[in-house]
Amino acid sequence: MGKDKDKDKDKDKDKDKGSKINTGINAEDRQQIAEGLSRLLADTYSLYLKTHNFHWNVTGPMFQTLHVMFETQYTELALAVDAIAERIRALGYPAPGTYSEFSQLSSIEETLGVPKAKEMIQLLVEGQEAVVRTARSVFPTVDAANDEPTADLLTQRMQIHEKTAWMLRSLLEE
Repeated sequence: MGKDKDKDKDKDKDKDKGSKINTGINAEDRQQIAEGLSRLLADTYSLYLKTHNFHWNVTGPMFQTLHVMFETQYTELALAVDAIAERIRALGYPAPGTYSEFSQLSSIEETLGVPKAKEMIQLLVEGQEAVVRTARSVFPTVDAANDEPTADLLTQRMQIHEKTAWMLRSLLEE
């Protein structure tokens, strides 16, 4: 029972984190946006980790192409997690930053083992599309709150992930 009280206190503390911020977005909207961005951060980090893993472990006739492509993608994702986390902080809330938090928040499942190159590509397409869906799910709250900086971030993220999914998908066509 004591742990439940501690959890409730922690939730109350998190709700109060942004109460002194006065940027024209009310505290409730900022909290909802930060929660949505936390899911986006978790998805982005999960995709980063998956992409980096595949970069290290890809084999086969497409090795060189995929190795370089995956490196470009995970480097872009590494920059993205920073931008997303910093936006959460600007809204007045702590950014999640642990594997356990990410695993709870992410819609992207871990891939166990080392799949073949084509399966890696398919899994990354699915991951890219999952990030787009998560970003899109935050948009109604962001739009209603007139949170243009977050809207800009989400638009950029969706554009990058949709383009990356298209490029990966094109490798699967025969």
